[in-house]
Amino acid sequence: MEAQSSNDGFEAPSRAATLDLVAHALCLNFTNTSSGRGTSLRQEHLRQWENLLDWAEHAGVIHPGQRWIFEASPLPATRDALASALELREALYRLFRAIIADEAPPAGSIAVLNRMLAEAMAAAEIVPADAGYRWDWREEESRPMRLLWPVVRSAAELLTGPELARVKFCPGEGCGWLFLDTTRNGTRRWCEMDVCGSRAKMRRYHQRRRAAADNPF
Repeated sequence: MEAQSSNDGFEAPSRAATLDLVAHALCLNFTNTSSGRGTSLRQEHLRQWENLLDWAEHAGVIHPGQRWIFEASPLPATRDALASALELREALYRLFRAIIADEAPPAGSIAVLNRMLAEAMAAAEIVPADAGYRWDWREEESRPMRLLWPVVRSAAELLTGPELARVKFCPGEGCGWLFLDTTRNGTRRWCEMDVCGSRAKMRRYHQRRRAAADNPF
């Protein structure tokens, strides 16, 4: 995970098409399209409809051959889909953070999820696949809101499945990403050890050096 401070008025370009998909759950990777919530390092990657399309293609929600269908959507529909995407993302983030903290889940967040889940499941169907069967969506697949349906289904499956207790929050400075700890012993701490973990190690190292310099005896 990488955050960019905007204190100097500069806002880094959206990385929706290249964000590291390290959460091991589609819905959690979706919450990670923003980072550093509540800090000066907050970075938003879903600023425009095109950013949402970029992330959906990057995360495998749609394949490249489908993109043109959604690019042809009318402006009001794409504007509504982006607003719904941000609403859903923040609702999921609040919901999973409450679960991690063993707190009561926000009623409003569950209401947002259930509203979008009802819409998604109304368009869901099971279709034959090479290795059996798979989920798919009916004719409404060209609607901009279609981009959110796999995310909603992922969230519902995670919330009702056995791995919910393995959802964790990265404590890295300016991070706050969520991830599913898939390690056998459940000891994963960072969203990415090479990024947030390494930064934390370097901070501790420099703190020890400063402490040693301040207290030579």
